[in-house]
Amino acid sequence: MKATFGGGCFWCTEIIFLNTEGVNSVLPGYMGGKRKNPTYEQVCSGATGHVEVVHLDFDETKVSFEDLLAVFFKTHDPTTLNRQGVDVGTQYRSVVFYHSEEQKEQTEKFIQGLEAAKVFDDPIVTAVEEASAFWPAEDYHINYFNRNPENPFCSAVIAPKLTKYLKTLK
Repeated sequence: MKATFGGGCFWCTEIIFLNTEGVNSVLPGYMGGKRKNPTYEQVCSGATGHVEVVHLDFDETKVSFEDLLAVFFKTHDPTTLNRQGVDVGTQYRSVVFYHSEEQKEQTEKFIQGLEAAKVFDDPIVTAVEEASAFWPAEDYHINYFNRNPENPFCSAVIAPKLTKYLKTLK
């Protein structure tokens, strides 16, 4: 099965899902824009309309789409529009790109449940949009955290996020 999430920097989101049981593969890339085969620089300009996303292949006998939604919503801030931490722009917006009507319905119900339970102080701004063309990111973005642990962004931002997530799995 496929799932596609935009939750800020794809380096941050990729490492979380790489450490999620039942996820077979995670590929960072771009979705939701109007340009064919955009580059990282073009997407970062904000002119293409794309979002940095992670495109997952998962085994639904090991992890459900709803479980993936739970991971997604607990590992980023779905209440900030076009921003995750220091990353600002429409390319960092919170979005679930659904691949079926069932995923759309599950996502909308999941968000309604979070809102009803008042899990977040502010309203959820996560968009729910139909999946469109997926453009894989350049090779140097793939498995970025594991290949660049000494990068200051990785050690200051991604490592603490991953550590926090891994503690929730115990």
